Amino acid sequence: MSQTTESPMKKISLEKVVLNMGVGKSGDVIEIASRALEQISGKKPSARNAKETQRDWGVRKGEPIGVAVTIRGDDAKALLKRLLEAKGNTVNGRAFDNFGNYSFGIREHIDIPGVKYEPSIGILGLGISVTLTRPGYGIRTRSKHKASVGKSHIITSQEAKDYLVKEFGVTVA
Repeated sequence: MSQTTESPMKKISLEKVVLNMGVGKSGDVIEIASRALEQISGKKPSARNAKETQRDWGVRKGEPIGVAVTIRGDDAKALLKRLLEAKGNTVNGRAFDNFGNYSFGIREHIDIPGVKYEPSIGILGLGISVTLTRPGYGIRTRSKHKASVGKSHIITSQEAKDYLVKEFGVTVA
C-alpha cells in the first residue's frame, strides 16, 4: 500500500445536523419556533422539555421550552450548505471540539437562503450542531459489546476543519 492511499476506514462523513431553538417558555412561542424550524428544514421538529423546575423563570419540570430537529443523509448536506451560506461560508475555528463536532448559531433565521419572512413567525435565532463520523464509529452505540473508539481513529478538530474546507468550501477563521 502506497503512502498516498488513505484507508477507507479514515474517510470522514457527515452524520447529522441538529437545529435547536430554545425559547425558554411554553405556549404559543413553542408553536412559532416549531413552524420556523419546519420552514427551514422541511421536517417536523420535536419539543424539548425542561429537566428541572426554575421558579424564578416560571418554568416547571417537563414543560416544553424548546424545539429541535435532526437531519441526516443527503438532506443534511444540502441543509448544511444553506446554513453555512447564511454565515458567509465562514466558520469560527474555536467552534470545534476534540471529537470533530462543531456548532454555530444564526441570529436571524431569515438569513438562510430559501427562507422568507413571515409576520406570524417573526425573526428567531437558532443553534446548529454538526456531527461528523467515520466507519467503525458504530461500536460506541451498538447494543452488544459496546466499545470506545481508538485514539488514532477519533476525528480531530483539524481533520474536521479540513473536511469542511474540502467538502463545503468554507473558510475557517
